[in-house]
Amino acid sequence: MAGWSHRYARINDLDVHYVEQGTGPLVVLLHGFPHIWFSWRHQIGPIADAGFRVVAPDMRGMGQTSGPKDHREYDVDRIVADVVGLLDHLGAEKAVFGGLDFGLFAAYDLAHHYPDRAAAIIGLENPFFTPSRESPLTLAARQAERHFNHIHYFAAPGAADRDLAAAPREFLRKLFYALSSDYHYLDVWRKPPGTTYIDALPETPPLPWTWLTETELEFYVDAYSRSGFTGGLNWYRAMDLSWEYRKSYGGRRNPVPFFFIGSEQDTDLEAWHGDDPLSKLEQHHADLRDVRMIKNAGHMMQMEKSGETTAAMLEFLTGSNKWA
Repeated sequence: MAGWSHRYARINDLDVHYVEQGTGPLVVLLHGFPHIWFSWRHQIGPIADAGFRVVAPDMRGMGQTSGPKDHREYDVDRIVADVVGLLDHLGAEKAVFGGLDFGLFAAYDLAHHYPDRAAAIIGLENPFFTPSRESPLTLAARQAERHFNHIHYFAAPGAADRDLAAAPREFLRKLFYALSSDYHYLDVWRKPPGTTYIDALPETPPLPWTWLTETELEFYVDAYSRSGFTGGLNWYRAMDLSWEYRKSYGGRRNPVPFFFIGSEQDTDLEAWHGDDPLSKLEQHHADLRDVRMIKNAGHMMQMEKSGETTAAMLEFLTGSNKWA
Protein backbone atom coordinates (compact mmCIF):
# COMPACT_ATOMS: atom_id res chain seq x y z
CA MET A 1 0.00 0.00 0.00
CA ALA A 2 2.93 2.34 0.68
CA GLY A 3 3.66 2.58 -3.03
CA TRP A 4 0.18 3.66 -4.11
CA SER A 5 -0.35 7.20 -5.39
CA HIS A 6 -3.88 8.57 -5.65
CA ARG A 7 -4.32 10.88 -8.63
CA TYR A 8 -7.14 12.92 -10.11
CA ALA A 9 -7.75 14.20 -13.63
CA ARG A 10 -10.44 15.74 -15.80
CA ILE A 11 -11.05 13.25 -18.62
CA ASN A 12 -13.93 13.12 -21.11
CA ASP A 13 -15.95 15.58 -18.99
CA LEU A 14 -15.53 13.39 -15.91
CA ASP A 15 -13.65 13.91 -12.67
CA VAL A 16 -11.57 10.74 -12.71
CA HIS A 17 -9.77 9.12 -9.79
CA TYR A 18 -7.09 6.49 -10.28
CA VAL A 19 -4.33 4.80 -8.30
CA GLU A 20 -0.85 4.46 -9.76
CA GLN A 21 2.30 2.60 -8.81
CA GLY A 22 5.56 1.73 -10.54
CA THR A 23 7.39 2.57 -13.73
CA GLY A 24 7.75 0.75 -17.03
CA PRO A 25 5.27 -0.56 -19.60
CA LEU A 26 1.74 0.48 -18.68
CA VAL A 27 -0.79 -1.98 -17.24
CA VAL A 28 -4.32 -0.63 -16.72
CA LEU A 29 -6.70 -2.61 -14.49
CA LEU A 30 -10.43 -2.08 -15.12
CA HIS A 31 -13.02 -3.14 -12.55
CA GLY A 32 -16.70 -4.04 -12.78
CA PHE A 33 -19.71 -3.53 -10.49
CA PRO A 34 -19.98 -3.18 -7.55
CA HIS A 35 -16.25 -2.66 -7.41
CA ILE A 36 -13.76 0.19 -7.28
CA TRP A 37 -10.03 0.40 -7.96
CA PHE A 38 -9.49 -1.29 -4.58
CA SER A 39 -10.56 -4.64 -6.04
CA TRP A 40 -7.05 -4.78 -7.60
CA ARG A 41 -5.26 -4.12 -4.30
CA HIS A 42 -3.51 -7.50 -4.33
CA GLN A 43 -2.28 -7.13 -7.91
CA ILE A 44 -1.10 -3.50 -8.07
CA GLY A 45 2.04 -3.84 -5.96
CA PRO A 46 3.36 -7.15 -7.31
CA ILE A 47 2.85 -6.10 -10.95
CA ALA A 48 4.56 -2.76 -10.26
CA ASP A 49 7.43 -4.57 -8.53
CA ALA A 50 7.85 -6.70 -11.65
CA GLY A 51 8.74 -3.60 -13.67
CA PHE A 52 5.41 -2.13 -14.79
CA ARG A 53 3.55 1.12 -14.37
CA VAL A 54 0.19 0.05 -12.95
CA VAL A 55 -2.91 2.25 -13.08
CA ALA A 56 -6.26 1.24 -11.57
CA PRO A 57 -9.01 3.80 -12.23
CA ASP A 58 -12.44 4.08 -10.71
CA MET A 59 -14.69 3.52 -13.70
CA ARG A 60 -17.38 5.96 -14.85
CA GLY A 61 -19.94 6.60 -12.12
CA MET A 62 -18.23 4.46 -9.48
CA GLY A 63 -15.90 5.21 -6.60
CA GLN A 64 -14.46 8.71 -6.82
CA THR A 65 -15.02 9.03 -10.58
CA SER A 66 -18.06 11.09 -11.46
CA GLY A 67 -20.81 9.89 -13.73
CA PRO A 68 -23.94 11.30 -15.37
CA LYS A 69 -27.39 10.37 -14.12
CA ASP A 70 -28.58 9.54 -17.65
CA HIS A 71 -27.87 5.89 -18.50
CA ARG A 72 -27.44 6.82 -22.16
CA GLU A 73 -24.15 8.41 -21.15
CA TYR A 74 -22.80 4.91 -20.40
CA ASP A 75 -22.87 3.51 -23.92
CA VAL A 76 -19.89 2.01 -25.73
CA ASP A 77 -18.50 5.09 -27.42
CA ARG A 78 -18.40 7.07 -24.18
CA ILE A 79 -16.77 4.27 -22.20
CA VAL A 80 -14.15 3.77 -24.92
CA ALA A 81 -13.56 7.52 -24.91
CA ASP A 82 -12.95 7.31 -21.15
CA VAL A 83 -10.26 4.68 -21.64
CA VAL A 84 -8.62 6.47 -24.56
CA GLY A 85 -8.73 9.71 -22.60
CA LEU A 86 -7.02 8.02 -19.67
CA LEU A 87 -4.23 6.76 -21.93
CA ASP A 88 -3.80 10.24 -23.39
CA HIS A 89 -3.73 11.78 -19.92
CA LEU A 90 -1.05 9.28 -18.86
CA GLY A 91 0.99 10.10 -21.96
CA ALA A 92 0.84 6.48 -23.07
CA GLU A 93 0.45 5.20 -26.61
CA LYS A 94 -0.86 1.85 -25.44
CA ALA A 95 -1.28 -0.40 -22.42
CA VAL A 96 -1.88 -3.97 -21.40
CA PHE A 97 -5.41 -4.07 -20.02
CA GLY A 98 -6.58 -6.38 -17.28
CA GLY A 99 -10.30 -6.46 -16.67
CA LEU A 100 -13.27 -8.09 -15.04
CA ASP A 101 -16.97 -7.71 -15.88
CA PHE A 102 -17.83 -4.31 -17.34
CA GLY A 103 -14.18 -3.31 -17.14
CA LEU A 104 -13.18 -6.22 -19.33
CA PHE A 105 -15.93 -5.45 -21.83
CA ALA A 106 -14.53 -1.91 -22.02
CA ALA A 107 -11.15 -3.40 -22.94
CA TYR A 108 -12.78 -5.58 -25.62
CA ASP A 109 -14.55 -2.55 -27.06
CA LEU A 110 -11.31 -0.58 -27.08
CA ALA A 111 -9.52 -3.39 -28.92
CA HIS A 112 -12.18 -3.38 -31.65
CA HIS A 113 -12.08 0.40 -32.04
CA TYR A 114 -8.43 1.22 -31.39
CA PRO A 115 -6.34 -1.98 -31.50
CA ASP A 116 -3.16 0.11 -31.61
CA ARG A 117 -3.94 1.38 -28.09
CA ALA A 118 -4.13 -2.12 -26.55
CA ALA A 119 -0.89 -4.06 -26.31
CA ALA A 120 -2.75 -7.06 -24.90
CA ILE A 121 -5.76 -8.00 -22.78
CA ILE A 122 -5.77 -10.16 -19.67
CA GLY A 123 -9.38 -11.23 -19.29
CA LEU A 124 -10.75 -12.43 -15.97
CA GLU A 125 -13.90 -14.57 -15.99
CA ASN A 126 -15.77 -13.00 -18.94
CA PRO A 127 -14.32 -14.69 -22.04
CA PHE A 128 -16.08 -12.73 -24.81
CA PHE A 129 -19.19 -10.85 -25.86
CA THR A 130 -21.82 -13.58 -25.95
CA PRO A 131 -23.76 -13.50 -29.23
CA SER A 132 -27.49 -13.05 -28.76
CA ARG A 133 -30.42 -12.33 -31.04
CA GLU A 134 -32.33 -10.99 -28.06
CA SER A 135 -31.26 -7.83 -26.27
CA PRO A 136 -29.94 -8.31 -22.71
CA LEU A 137 -32.68 -6.33 -20.99
CA THR A 138 -35.39 -8.10 -22.97
CA LEU A 139 -33.94 -11.47 -21.99
CA ALA A 140 -33.67 -10.41 -18.34
CA ALA A 141 -37.29 -9.21 -18.32
CA ARG A 142 -38.47 -12.53 -19.72
CA GLN A 143 -36.49 -14.47 -17.12
CA ALA A 144 -37.80 -12.19 -14.36
CA GLU A 145 -41.32 -13.40 -15.13
CA ARG A 146 -40.28 -16.77 -13.67
CA HIS A 147 -37.78 -15.88 -10.96
CA PHE A 148 -35.63 -13.11 -9.54
CA ASN A 149 -33.16 -11.66 -12.03
CA HIS A 150 -30.69 -9.02 -10.91
CA ILE A 151 -30.30 -7.39 -14.33
CA HIS A 152 -34.05 -6.81 -14.57
CA TYR A 153 -34.09 -5.56 -10.97
CA PHE A 154 -31.42 -2.99 -11.87
CA ALA A 155 -32.97 -1.96 -15.19
CA ALA A 156 -35.55 0.61 -14.07
CA PRO A 157 -34.29 3.72 -12.25
CA GLY A 158 -35.68 4.24 -8.80
CA ALA A 159 -36.30 1.28 -6.53
CA ALA A 160 -32.92 -0.43 -6.90
CA ASP A 161 -31.06 2.85 -6.40
CA ARG A 162 -32.97 3.51 -3.18
CA ASP A 163 -32.82 -0.05 -1.85
CA LEU A 164 -29.05 -0.34 -2.24
CA ALA A 165 -28.32 3.17 -0.98
CA ALA A 166 -30.35 2.41 2.15
CA ALA A 167 -28.26 -0.65 3.02
CA PRO A 168 -24.88 -0.51 1.25
CA ARG A 169 -23.02 -2.60 3.81
CA GLU A 170 -25.60 -5.39 3.80
CA PHE A 171 -25.82 -5.43 0.02
CA LEU A 172 -22.08 -5.46 -0.59
CA ARG A 173 -21.37 -8.03 2.11
CA LYS A 174 -24.08 -10.37 0.85
CA LEU A 175 -23.20 -9.97 -2.82
CA PHE A 176 -19.46 -10.46 -2.35
CA TYR A 177 -20.17 -13.65 -0.42
CA ALA A 178 -22.75 -14.88 -2.97
CA LEU A 179 -20.24 -14.44 -5.79
CA SER A 180 -17.52 -16.35 -3.96
CA SER A 181 -16.82 -20.07 -4.10
CA ASP A 182 -18.58 -20.46 -0.75
CA TYR A 183 -21.99 -20.03 -2.38
CA HIS A 184 -23.66 -21.04 -5.63
CA TYR A 185 -24.77 -17.68 -6.97
CA LEU A 186 -27.48 -19.05 -9.25
CA ASP A 187 -29.42 -20.09 -6.15
CA VAL A 188 -30.66 -16.48 -6.03
CA TRP A 189 -32.76 -17.45 -9.05
CA ARG A 190 -34.87 -19.60 -6.72
CA LYS A 191 -36.39 -16.42 -5.32
CA PRO A 192 -39.73 -15.42 -6.84
CA PRO A 193 -40.39 -12.44 -9.12
CA GLY A 194 -40.61 -9.17 -7.24
CA THR A 195 -37.96 -10.06 -4.65
CA THR A 196 -35.49 -7.29 -3.87
CA TYR A 197 -31.84 -8.07 -4.51
CA ILE A 198 -30.90 -7.80 -0.83
CA ASP A 199 -33.64 -10.29 0.07
CA ALA A 200 -32.60 -12.62 -2.74
CA LEU A 201 -29.02 -12.80 -1.49
CA PRO A 202 -27.90 -15.25 1.21
CA GLU A 203 -26.99 -14.48 4.76
CA THR A 204 -23.26 -14.65 5.35
CA PRO A 205 -20.88 -15.85 8.02
CA PRO A 206 -19.38 -13.03 10.07
CA LEU A 207 -16.31 -11.23 8.81
CA PRO A 208 -13.40 -11.67 8.54
CA TRP A 209 -13.46 -14.30 5.83
CA THR A 210 -10.32 -15.90 4.50
CA TRP A 211 -10.21 -13.33 1.68
CA LEU A 212 -12.04 -10.26 3.01
CA THR A 213 -11.75 -8.33 6.28
CA GLU A 214 -14.17 -5.88 7.82
CA THR A 215 -11.76 -3.05 7.04
CA GLU A 216 -11.52 -4.07 3.38
CA LEU A 217 -15.31 -4.21 3.08
CA GLU A 218 -15.45 -0.69 4.50
CA PHE A 219 -13.50 0.63 1.49
CA TYR A 220 -16.45 -0.37 -0.69
CA VAL A 221 -19.11 0.70 1.78
CA ASP A 222 -17.54 4.13 2.15
CA ALA A 223 -17.14 4.56 -1.62
CA TYR A 224 -20.73 3.61 -2.47
CA SER A 225 -22.17 5.46 0.53
CA ARG A 226 -20.66 8.62 -0.93
CA SER A 227 -21.34 8.02 -4.61
CA GLY A 228 -24.59 6.09 -4.44
CA PHE A 229 -25.22 3.16 -6.76
CA THR A 230 -26.84 4.90 -9.72
CA GLY A 231 -23.60 5.25 -11.69
CA GLY A 232 -22.88 1.55 -11.43
CA LEU A 233 -26.47 0.60 -12.21
CA ASN A 234 -26.38 2.76 -15.32
CA TRP A 235 -23.89 0.33 -16.85
CA TYR A 236 -26.71 -2.25 -16.71
CA ARG A 237 -29.31 0.21 -17.97
CA ALA A 238 -27.12 0.87 -21.01
CA MET A 239 -26.74 -2.84 -21.85
CA ASP A 240 -29.22 -2.73 -24.74
CA LEU A 241 -27.49 0.33 -26.18
CA SER A 242 -24.15 -1.48 -25.97
CA TRP A 243 -25.62 -4.64 -27.47
CA GLU A 244 -26.96 -2.66 -30.42
CA TYR A 245 -23.69 -0.78 -30.85
CA ARG A 246 -21.59 -3.96 -30.86
CA LYS A 247 -23.49 -5.33 -33.83
CA SER A 248 -21.13 -3.20 -35.94
CA TYR A 249 -18.30 -5.59 -35.10
CA GLY A 250 -20.30 -8.73 -34.48
CA GLY A 251 -18.46 -11.78 -35.75
CA ARG A 252 -15.10 -10.02 -35.70
CA ARG A 253 -12.41 -11.37 -33.41
CA ASN A 254 -10.48 -9.34 -30.90
CA PRO A 255 -7.25 -8.60 -32.78
CA VAL A 256 -4.82 -8.06 -29.87
CA PRO A 257 -2.98 -10.72 -27.83
CA PHE A 258 -5.34 -12.26 -25.30
CA PHE A 259 -4.79 -14.18 -22.09
CA PHE A 260 -7.69 -15.68 -20.18
CA ILE A 261 -7.88 -16.46 -16.47
CA GLY A 262 -11.04 -18.08 -15.20
CA SER A 263 -12.16 -19.76 -12.01
CA GLU A 264 -13.84 -23.11 -11.76
CA GLN A 265 -16.79 -21.80 -9.73
CA ASP A 266 -17.51 -18.58 -11.59
CA THR A 267 -21.19 -17.88 -12.13
CA ASP A 268 -20.57 -15.96 -15.37
CA LEU A 269 -18.80 -18.92 -16.96
CA GLU A 270 -21.58 -21.16 -15.72
CA ALA A 271 -24.57 -19.17 -16.89
CA TRP A 272 -23.85 -16.22 -19.19
CA HIS A 273 -21.55 -17.38 -21.96
CA GLY A 274 -23.21 -20.49 -23.34
CA ASP A 275 -22.14 -24.10 -23.15
CA ASP A 276 -18.42 -24.81 -22.79
CA PRO A 277 -17.27 -21.22 -23.36
CA LEU A 278 -13.58 -22.05 -23.07
CA SER A 279 -13.78 -24.16 -26.23
CA LYS A 280 -15.02 -21.09 -28.11
CA LEU A 281 -12.27 -18.65 -27.15
CA GLU A 282 -10.50 -18.86 -30.50
CA GLN A 283 -13.77 -17.96 -32.23
CA HIS A 284 -13.64 -14.60 -30.46
CA HIS A 285 -9.91 -13.86 -30.11
CA ALA A 286 -7.53 -13.90 -33.06
CA ASP A 287 -4.38 -14.15 -30.91
CA LEU A 288 -5.20 -16.38 -27.96
CA ARG A 289 -1.97 -16.89 -26.01
CA ASP A 290 -2.97 -18.96 -22.99
CA VAL A 291 -5.81 -20.02 -20.69
CA ARG A 292 -5.66 -20.63 -16.96
CA MET A 293 -8.33 -21.90 -14.62
CA ILE A 294 -8.04 -21.34 -10.88
CA LYS A 295 -9.53 -23.88 -8.50
CA ASN A 296 -11.72 -23.15 -5.50
CA ALA A 297 -12.54 -19.61 -6.58
CA GLY A 298 -15.71 -17.85 -7.61
CA HIS A 299 -16.29 -14.58 -9.43
CA MET A 300 -14.25 -12.59 -6.89
CA MET A 301 -11.10 -14.40 -7.94
CA GLN A 302 -8.61 -11.52 -7.79
CA MET A 303 -9.50 -11.14 -4.10
CA GLU A 304 -10.54 -14.68 -3.19
CA LYS A 305 -7.49 -16.33 -4.76
CA SER A 306 -5.29 -13.28 -5.00
CA GLY A 307 -1.97 -15.11 -5.02
CA GLU A 308 -2.90 -17.49 -7.82
CA THR A 309 -4.54 -14.74 -9.88
CA THR A 310 -1.58 -12.39 -9.50
CA ALA A 311 0.88 -15.15 -10.36
CA ALA A 312 -1.01 -15.97 -13.55
CA MET A 313 -1.13 -12.31 -14.56
CA LEU A 314 2.59 -11.92 -13.91
CA GLU A 315 3.40 -15.01 -15.95
CA PHE A 316 1.45 -13.59 -18.87
CA LEU A 317 3.21 -10.23 -18.48
CA THR A 318 6.75 -11.54 -18.07
CA GLY A 319 6.89 -15.17 -19.23
CA SER A 320 8.04 -16.75 -22.45
CA ASN A 321 4.59 -16.41 -24.01
CA LYS A 322 4.24 -12.78 -22.96
CA TRP A 323 2.35 -10.15 -24.91
CA ALA A 324 5.27 -8.19 -26.35
